[in-house]
Amino acid sequence: MFDIFIKTSFSAGHHLREYPGNCEHPHGHNWSVKVTVRATELDHLGMGVDFRTVKKAVAGIMDDLDHRDLNEHPAFLTKNPSSENIAVYIFAELKPVLQNDHYALYSVSVGETENTSVTYRAA
Repeated sequence: MFDIFIKTSFSAGHHLREYPGNCEHPHGHNWSVKVTVRATELDHLGMGVDFRTVKKAVAGIMDDLDHRDLNEHPAFLTKNPSSENIAVYIFAELKPVLQNDHYALYSVSVGETENTSVTYRAA
């Protein structure tokens, strides 16, 4: 098995509805995102998946989330744009694109700061 990952980021504002503290107020983060694809074998070039393939799949999602109020994004109109929910959203968007007979999306990590992050994996 090979775990291949790329790191990227986006900047956006949000607030957590009904949160008992400061995060209920509008604020922003520079979110870090790590996308990991797990390959079961290598292709004829000796790669599990080309980094460019993963970067291209992730780029559109980052563009959609970047520099906006996440509470107004269609994915978060009825759920809080928490790091956990953002990771689930990114995973769901990438899953159909990043899988074939030799590799599949394994996990998405989203961090609000360099010291706090969450990782989502499908069961």
